[in-house]
Amino acid sequence: MAVSVDTLPTSCNLCPRNCGANRAEGQAGVCGADDTLRIARAALHLWEEPCISVGAGSGTVFFTGCPLRCVYCQNYDIAHGDHGTVISLRRLEDIYLELQDQGAANINLVTATQYVPQVVQTIRGARQRGLRLPVVFNTSGYETVQTIELLRGTVDVYLADFKYWKSDESDAAVRYSHAKDYFSVAVDALDAMVAQIGEMQVQGDVLTRGVVLRHLLLPGRLQDSMKLMAFLWDRYGDSVLYSVMNQYTPVRQVPGMPELDASPSEAEYEVLLDFLDDLGMDQYFWQEGGANKESFIPPFDNTGVYPERS
Repeated sequence: MAVSVDTLPTSCNLCPRNCGANRAEGQAGVCGADDTLRIARAALHLWEEPCISVGAGSGTVFFTGCPLRCVYCQNYDIAHGDHGTVISLRRLEDIYLELQDQGAANINLVTATQYVPQVVQTIRGARQRGLRLPVVFNTSGYETVQTIELLRGTVDVYLADFKYWKSDESDAAVRYSHAKDYFSVAVDALDAMVAQIGEMQVQGDVLTRGVVLRHLLLPGRLQDSMKLMAFLWDRYGDSVLYSVMNQYTPVRQVPGMPELDASPSEAEYEVLLDFLDDLGMDQYFWQEGGANKESFIPPFDNTGVYPERS
């Protein structure tokens, strides 16, 4: 069944899980979302890439639920849990405009795949009410081409993870995200994002149109990271911006996965950065030491969600 931006699906295929949940009738999908709209935080955020968190910060809206649900997720409480508050479409429009009034550089939609119909409608409505900011779609990279196409005309910047290299039966995508198809799906989705966005545009220090491609170094996965970055550089060159992160934080113990209990070493990260330099990737975002601290994870405490009181 085709996805529509006007209604919630009766057999959901908004993400590659294609779980078939009747979202229109309130059935929850694999992502955890049903027929309601739930967010856990809406606030200025200073910890994205410099071209995203400019000035007062990025106007982030953290949506509850996630199609990928990685076992090590840094935002575990909202990706796997039910943190967040149900709000109306009108309230979400208000939130975009409130973030604009606070000086946000953009509207940054974090893990919003399961709410794409509502996102398209609310961005359209907010623009009619005076929203002027670029819209950033902050995603795990696990997207369908069809859903990326639904976002045409709504999204100006894709801030997309590319998490895993293709591997064997012990593939990290299977072990950590139960997504055997992650690599091929993410490549197709990224191809669609790059084709849709076209030429990168910057206004002052703000990226107003473009694709920022993130990769997080995971424990014990240095070689996979090197292979993946070589592949991405060969495929996309400088048509996208690259961000290579060392902020992996073990926020919880995962049974049977002791390798996730510690962050990659600074030495491993330096090896990866040197490898990127050798590839000829002379411009990319990287992180200083100490990025792998839990303090970098925002509190999902409904900040900015409730209507402002007069």
